[in-house]
Amino acid sequence: MNQNDDVITQRRLRTLRGLWAFAAAVPLVSGCGGGGSSDDASATGNPPPPVGAPAAGPSPAPPAPAPAPAPAADVLSTCGLSDFSGRLLLRINQLRASGATCGSTPYAPAPAVAWNAKLTQAADGHSQDMAARNYFDHTSVDGRTFDQRISATGYAWSSAGENIAAGYSTVDAVMDGWTRSPGHCANLMSQGFTEMGVACVPGTTSTTYRNYWTMDLARPR
Repeated sequence: MNQNDDVITQRRLRTLRGLWAFAAAVPLVSGCGGGGSSDDASATGNPPPPVGAPAAGPSPAPPAPAPAPAPAADVLSTCGLSDFSGRLLLRINQLRASGATCGSTPYAPAPAVAWNAKLTQAADGHSQDMAARNYFDHTSVDGRTFDQRISATGYAWSSAGENIAAGYSTVDAVMDGWTRSPGHCANLMSQGFTEMGVACVPGTTSTTYRNYWTMDLARPR
């Protein structure tokens, strides 16, 4: 079964600790397949992944104009998917350019985000850790939070957020899953973020999911 987790947004070095979550309704069907993507679910009659709601923090300040996005060579784990950064940038920036309604909240068009090597490093480290230790959470087993992982790469941020997912087999599938979830979608549309990094790490025969996705988004100081 696919799964998205709650998303967290944060601003100006204030670490958010409180969480709020609810269960979202999913279509009633016959069953769920283990570790399938939403594409697999459509093919097998399984439902789209259940999603959570965000833990909300203070709204980030409006961003400075983002640099023109371009696919980067500094991409780490991609689950073997071709044009990984290029496809992710295309999908998120198409969404941001057109505006979106996340749940019942409309979002105006937002500036494009650019790929960032340090955010990719933070995302890769978390996906590697989730796959190696077979867990699915924003908080690492050693207690680190996403903002601490981003800071550890040397990225100085004024706002930051994270989306995670598990089981999706393609860029389009995971982006569709995040876009359908109000909280994840809000992160994708946030005016406070100008850069991102994403990683996908394959699981193993002993992990719950076939792969582990992390997207870290931020705005530098």
